[in-house]
Amino acid sequence: MEVRRRGGLRGTFGLISAYAKLNLSMALEYRVSFASQVIGMFINDGLWLVFWALYFTRFPVVKGWQQQDIFMLWAVLTLGYGVMMGLFGNASRLSFLILQGQLDYYLVLPKDALIHSLLGRMYFTAWGDGLFGLVVFALFGHPTPLRVVVYLAVSLLGGLALISTVIIVNSLTFFLGSTQVLSGQLYNTVIHFATYPMDIFQGVVKVLLYTAIPVFFVSALPVAVLRQPTWPALGLLAASSFALATLAYAMFHRGLRRYESGNLVNLQS
Repeated sequence: MEVRRRGGLRGTFGLISAYAKLNLSMALEYRVSFASQVIGMFINDGLWLVFWALYFTRFPVVKGWQQQDIFMLWAVLTLGYGVMMGLFGNASRLSFLILQGQLDYYLVLPKDALIHSLLGRMYFTAWGDGLFGLVVFALFGHPTPLRVVVYLAVSLLGGLALISTVIIVNSLTFFLGSTQVLSGQLYNTVIHFATYPMDIFQGVVKVLLYTAIPVFFVSALPVAVLRQPTWPALGLLAASSFALATLAYAMFHRGLRRYESGNLVNLQS
């Protein structure tokens, strides 16, 4: 794959586009497998909404959340997850790549090593999540031109917060050695808690979801902005998502210095 050395956002988006086309063309060589993964995840997400719909027939309101709010929670989360993990599928495998020395390949490529390593793999099941989110919003989100724009914006910002968190926890491998189990557990924790309304959690758990495990910025705040769009709330979401992205970028590249020095080889034993 040939990618020209162009700087700035234009070059980055061109790189993402080139990887996406390449990965998609490879996926379409096995159309049945690709389609089955996408449809399977779509059905899996749909079963969760069926569960919530049945739940709300018994309990119409849960801590101020109604069925419509839960549906929008899933619409936002699955689209953000689908786009980010669909494109940057290697994010959850960074710990493995670091430990196995497989970042070497990406270090010699033009442009940023983090971007290349994230784009090296695509999660096809995530496409099913993204499609599911769009369908749920189209059916239950009362779409208007303004709401569509807000929905897309908050979903992508929530997805950015999610992918940044995944990069951060996987980058711990640079400093702590083998953290694949820890990274996997933290990743699953974020996804799990993000599918529930934040208001049902109390005490220490809620504090953690606002800080150490930033689930609040992944799903709760995006849904709050979608429910009542205001510029301050949207600004808070954008600022927090980009702050997490900046932290993830800085942490990865700080750890990359240790990796390039060869110190990490000793951590595998």
